[in-house]
Formats: sequence, C-alpha cells, structure tokens
Amino acid sequence: MILLENIQYIDFQTFKLREGNLLIEEGANKSIRFINNAENFRLPKDCQRIPSKGKFAIKSFVNAHHHAYSALVTGMPQPKISPQNFLEILQKVWWKLDKALTKEMVEISAATTAINSARNGVSFVIDHHASPYSLSGSLNTMAKQFEQVGLNHLLCYEISDRDGEKIRDEGLAETEDYLQQHQGLVGLHAAFTLSDDSLAKAQKLAEKYRSGIHIHVAEDAYDQHYNLEKHGKRVINRLADFGLLDFDKTILVHCIHIDENERKRIADSKAWVVQNPESNLNNQVGYFNSDLLQTKSMLGTDGMHSNMIRSAQWAFFAGLGRDNIDSPLAYNRLRMAHNYLASNNFSGDGENNLTIFDYNTPTPLIASNFLGHFFYAFENRQIDSLIVNGKFVMKENIMVNIDEDSIMKESRELAKTLWKRMG
Repeated sequence: MILLENIQYIDFQTFKLREGNLLIEEGANKSIRFINNAENFRLPKDCQRIPSKGKFAIKSFVNAHHHAYSALVTGMPQPKISPQNFLEILQKVWWKLDKALTKEMVEISAATTAINSARNGVSFVIDHHASPYSLSGSLNTMAKQFEQVGLNHLLCYEISDRDGEKIRDEGLAETEDYLQQHQGLVGLHAAFTLSDDSLAKAQKLAEKYRSGIHIHVAEDAYDQHYNLEKHGKRVINRLADFGLLDFDKTILVHCIHIDENERKRIADSKAWVVQNPESNLNNQVGYFNSDLLQTKSMLGTDGMHSNMIRSAQWAFFAGLGRDNIDSPLAYNRLRMAHNYLASNNFSGDGENNLTIFDYNTPTPLIASNFLGHFFYAFENRQIDSLIVNGKFVMKENIMVNIDEDSIMKESRELAKTLWKRMG
C-alpha cells in the first residue's frame, strides 16, 4: 500500500479537489480512499508513507494509439529523396524502418516507450506493432518490457499483405499465439494493404478470441482512392461488409478522409475512433472532424511521442475553427479511453493508477478553472511520480523498476545500427 499524506486529489471527471491522506491499494483494478486520521489508522507495516504537501494527484492517462516500434527514429537521417506524398512517406520511411528491426530493437523500443510513457504520466498503452522480419514472439517481447517498467498494455501486430502472403500468415499466427495468453487486439495496417482474404481471416480471429480490430482508416485520401478503384467500395463500407465494425473492441485510427455516410455508419456501429492530431499535422493529411463521433473518439500519439497532455492540447488548439471542439470536449476525448477499456472489461485501468504533479500553481487551482490550468499550464515536466496498480513506477522522477540510464545507452547504440540498416 501507499499513503500519500496531505495530497491534493483531483477527481478526473468532476475536477473537484480534496486534500488529505490518500490510501492506495496494491493490485490491478484496486481502490483508493481517504483516511481521516493516519496516525490512528492501522496501516500495513510495509505501507509507504509519502509526504505530498503541495502536490496534486489525478487518474493517470491512457494512450489509445501508439507505435513503440518507432522509438528509435528520433533524429534519424532523412531519406536522400524527400517523400512527396503520404504513400511515399510510408514507402521511404516507415516500411523501411519496420523491415530493418531486429528482436533486440523491438525489445529496446518497447522499453524506451514504456519509460517515456511513464515519464508522461501514462499508465496504459494501446500499441500497434510492426516488424515483418522479426515477427515471431515480438508481442510477448514487448509485453515483458512494458510489464518490467510497470505499465499495463493492449497490444496487437499489424497484419498486412504488403510483404507477401507468408509474412501475412506469420502475422496472423503471432496474433493468435498472443491472444491465447493475453488481452489484445487483432491488428491490421490499412485497408489498402489488405486483401479480402486477409480481412476475412482477421474477422474470424477477432471473433474466436472475442477481441476486436485495430486498424488505420482513411489517414490519407489514397486509402479511399485505392479501395474505390480496387474493390468498388469506400474504406468504412468495405470493413463493415466484413463485420469488422461489429466488435465492441474495434479501434479505427485517424478517420480523416471519411464522408458523411461513413461517419454515420461508424456512429451507428460498435467501433471506436482515435484521433492523432500531431501526426496528422506532421504528415499533412488533414484535420480530424468529430461530427457524430464525439462520444466514441479517443486520443493517441501515433508513435510521435508519449505525451498525452500534449496530444490533448494539440487536439484542442489545432481543432479550433476546424472541429466541433472546446476545452471540455478536448479533455473528454483524452479521457474517453477509460470508457473504452472499462466497457470492454480490459484489466489494468483501475482508480489506483495515479499521476502525481509537483505543480507550483501561479494562480489558484479549483474545480471551475481546472481546464484552464490543464490546457494552458500543464506540462509533462511537472509530473513527479506515477503509480500503476497501486505501486510506484516512477517515484520523484526516478524509474523504480528499471535501469533507465542503461536502457537509454543501449537504445542510442541500437538506433545507430538501425539507421545504417535502413540505408
């Protein structure tokens, strides 16, 4: 157990503040409660009593769409010939990267992503992985790293036809092996790299393991053009025809270039949507429109970083004038992932997951102005500690379960090797 003494606790839904001694139970999905008199309360001998005067605690964050496999690209040399469109970005950067990954790189990428997520107050990561030439066992490798750091996760492998039928089948096999032992999803790249046979196989796999699909949808207009030309259907209609929108756990990522009929079809389905504002801006693919999708839209980072505060702030500011958005709606979008996880009975997003801020407020912080602080003053550098499943993952800016310096040193060396392999 952990006792945060004199902490200021912010209810993540009502923004009401309460100061006192907060007792946090250990274990997945356990509870928290205030105790009035800590001196007279019988605490376990191993209970950690943490003086927390002046600090704030709030439910930690969920990243609804990450790509840990991209962890080694920061500062990477640019392609000799600059990509001219989204498809060329995939061909010249991301599809060269995923083919160059080794098992060691997959492992270190997951470890550094978990560390960076923890430093950003993220306790739960929904990740979408790809490493076609280091595929077998990759999801278990990643899971072990996330768990070593102390984070909860929902993983999948990005099944695709782009590297041939053999690797497609290996992706299906990797997914099935993983789902036999773990909570997870059936990952798909995007409809324009998937045959009808692949979509049918993915549907059967998701149905067999009572899972759902995690797929990129209409990130760029090319996805729609390809599907219309090759299959005579728009992306959402094609996915729906295979029953992929019928799963409560299905995640549709991006949904930038969808029309009104597709938007309504998603709204009427069981599927959820993830916006990735900075990635969309970086790739110049367009702006997210939440019409009809407010109550099922979540936020991710698409592998650009692990900072969900920043993602929420960008969703708000980039959406002004382009999306039906204000600060409450942007914050709700950040927190919608809790609803997704709870409604689908995924384990690991309990109330005993807390982010602790050492935030010396320049103005009073109260329930009525919390969003003003969140969108205009909150920064990841204020995050002091992270508690996951009732245990410290980061305590006063120090990672508890892993040697961060050693991991980052190894990451730097493997990054140089990766860049050379990519040519």
